[in-house]
Amino acid sequence: MKKKLKIGISACVIGQKVRFDKGHKKLHFCSDELSEFAEFKPVCPEVGIGLPIPRPTIRQISQGDVIKVARSDGHGDVTEALTQFGQDFAVNQCDGLAGFVVCAKSPSCGMERVKVYHHHGKGSESNGVGLFTQQLMKYNPLLPIEENGRLNDPIIRENFITRVFTFQKWLDLNSTELTKHGLITFHTAQKYLVMSHHIESYKTLGKLIARSDLDLEDQARQYITGLMMALKHHASRKTHTNTLQHLQGYFKKKISTEKRQELAQEILSFRNGLTPLLVPLALINHHLREHPNEYLSAQTYLNPHPKALRLRYGY
Repeated sequence: MKKKLKIGISACVIGQKVRFDKGHKKLHFCSDELSEFAEFKPVCPEVGIGLPIPRPTIRQISQGDVIKVARSDGHGDVTEALTQFGQDFAVNQCDGLAGFVVCAKSPSCGMERVKVYHHHGKGSESNGVGLFTQQLMKYNPLLPIEENGRLNDPIIRENFITRVFTFQKWLDLNSTELTKHGLITFHTAQKYLVMSHHIESYKTLGKLIARSDLDLEDQARQYITGLMMALKHHASRKTHTNTLQHLQGYFKKKISTEKRQELAQEILSFRNGLTPLLVPLALINHHLREHPNEYLSAQTYLNPHPKALRLRYGY
């Protein structure tokens, strides 16, 4: 059995009843679908710093340029405790994690748009970041992190899982001594995946890999930073079409005129929103089986994540 991914997750999102009201925010995609391919490392920062279940709600409160986390009346300040817990976890317990799913809107775990209340109690601004997640992002800038609520969007979900599986491949590559050949082989397999997300990064990463003036450690650091930043860009019908047309070129002299026209038409139909991405991809994979090409077969783009997750239906 293939090794499972290791993914961090807010405990309430995996179904643990750790919220202030003894409830949870279970995300069935994680518990019922992704769990076939991943082991989860649950954490509740609020319980982690000793708060009870149930407990009074806490919120982010602005006092000038300072934001603290406390009960709505301003008492029970846990700002320092949450920040320190987040830092300790981010520094000491994230090795081997390929991604992290956090709970939206939480003053401890929210990734963005967390409510920050004015200290006088009148009104709020949705511009905060949960203190725990803030530390996760600060100390693990390459780690794919997403909120439970946003994962209900099929495009965001596919993008996140693509990044998670890609980062896991990078972790696997670095589990043994990294070599120049290993780095080149890794990049070669990601080329069309990167193209489908961000063409400028495709060109930049190619130039980076070709450089001989960098030591391997520096080159690898720059490469994985550039790769994970590139994949944050959401693929679109336009960028997928460009990538599919590049792949189509490999069969120019291999398949009949009729089959070339069929593939070209399906790519165009996808571009115009008439057919899903899976149709031209299925044709390309069919032609690849009939006309094997080692370079194309190694491309992550064709199978970036398990088909059982049904993640490419959003296009």
